[in-house]
Amino acid sequence: MTLPPGTPDLAVLDLLVSVADTGSLGAAARRHAMSQPAASMRISALERRLRVRLLDRGPTGSTLTDAGRTAVVAARTVLDAARSFNDTVAALHRTDALRLRIAASKTIADHRMPQWLAALRGIRPDIAVSLEVDNTTQVEAMVRAGDADLGFVEGPHPPPDLGGRTLGADELLLVVGPAHPWATRAEPVTLRELVATPLLWREPGSGTRDTVWEILSGYGPPAPPAAELGSAVAIVAAARTGMAPAVLSSLVAAPELASGALRRVALAGAVVLDRQFRVIWRRAAPPAGAADLLVQCATRA
Repeated sequence: MTLPPGTPDLAVLDLLVSVADTGSLGAAARRHAMSQPAASMRISALERRLRVRLLDRGPTGSTLTDAGRTAVVAARTVLDAARSFNDTVAALHRTDALRLRIAASKTIADHRMPQWLAALRGIRPDIAVSLEVDNTTQVEAMVRAGDADLGFVEGPHPPPDLGGRTLGADELLLVVGPAHPWATRAEPVTLRELVATPLLWREPGSGTRDTVWEILSGYGPPAPPAAELGSAVAIVAAARTGMAPAVLSSLVAAPELASGALRRVALAGAVVLDRQFRVIWRRAAPPAGAADLLVQCATRA
């Protein structure tokens, strides 16, 4: 049901109630920071709209009529409801400002998000963060659906239907286990040779997989996978056995290379494989409040 055309606004009802509270039109005008003639004009306009006389105006001042007193009782109910509505909206804003829903790809969640969240907590310890971890495709879907305020993803291209910002590049390394023939290989591996070699791949939807697949596809169709595994941890474990080469984030590979559990294999022509880290959001809901603070923390890191 819509409001009828003659419905008065809240401000003039508040002025009418002030006349009752203060006992005079002049005092009500001062409460509302307006002149007495302006207040009188507003009450007169309300009387014309309602077609009811609300004030008796005389040489010694203005007093409420019986109809005016009845109108004040109803106006108080309306104003109390309006204040309650405003309080509810303010509480919603406070709740939203203190809660942040994010989603991140697995590499970012494991190797970048802890430091970004620590920086955010150092600024605003009152912000509660919930984090969902999945591959890049699923993170993008969560952002589109409004299930995450921000998404942190990796891959060769930004999603065209979402807003976002690049946070930096991550180098991808070709690695093998010590028992693999390439572990002691003297000459670098060419990309044409790599494209023909069965590799350990992440599952479809992974930003790492999409990046490597796009690079290698420029040299021919990639060989069938030696295995498709759902996490970097599983790929590391498989690569350690010498089962097949893998292309891993430098963040994931670093401790394995330092311990000798994996060996880095050079690529011919000083080729560097990398992919971009990005933060993404719905274009209709760019980062604000807690979300903007987290983006700033990630950008500065």
